[in-house]
Amino acid sequence: MLISPDKDPMGAAIAEYHRTGRASTLRVFSSQFDEDEIPVDQLFRTYEEMPQIEQQALTLARGRILDVGAGSGCHALALQDMGKEVTAIDISELSVEVMRERGVRDSRAVDLYDERMAEQFDTILLLMNGSGIIGNIEGMGRFFLRMKQLLTPGGCIYMDSSDLKYLFEEEDGSYVIDIAGDYYGLVDFQMQYRQIKGTPFDWLYIDFDTLSYYAKQYGFTAQIVCEGEHYDYLAKLWIE
Repeated sequence: MLISPDKDPMGAAIAEYHRTGRASTLRVFSSQFDEDEIPVDQLFRTYEEMPQIEQQALTLARGRILDVGAGSGCHALALQDMGKEVTAIDISELSVEVMRERGVRDSRAVDLYDERMAEQFDTILLLMNGSGIIGNIEGMGRFFLRMKQLLTPGGCIYMDSSDLKYLFEEEDGSYVIDIAGDYYGLVDFQMQYRQIKGTPFDWLYIDFDTLSYYAKQYGFTAQIVCEGEHYDYLAKLWIE
């Protein structure tokens, strides 16, 4: 489902920064954490400013590439600069307008799960904690079935995520996690930009072992490509 401009705080922040070179505070709320904010300028970073995990994913991407949740188009533009073919999608109509104005040649306002998008891609990218788009553990099956539809034979997914177990670490180095509750990487978010408040949504941070387990259930193999500095990693997933 697409996000209309009146319900799209991140899109509004991206549009304002693109047009004026500055932006107000993009506020982030969660029932699990204190209020936070997203520095809007980071959504416009160049390849040189990206963390190693993102640089690695862009370097490895090949063939026809799908950039999911493309935002301001920073990854798509970097791929174009490398001479690669990329389709950038986002559910934010405002963000897609910005991508087009910035020069992303194939940018579309479309939901990943909209089956009217029936093409296939050699590489699918889900970056900037891209596992979040899955929403929750119950969404894993829907996600992997959709990936099977969108991937060419021999194609692969590059997705990054973070293992939030560090939030539950005790002084002795052990971890205290309520295994009877919801999966510990499930976080609820709501964003606000100026007077625009978005709809609350679930965002899934997933540890690699859990990702690998679910991937295997749907015929995928998962491999860690590289790890970041703080429990984050880039995974490659493909069908054997």
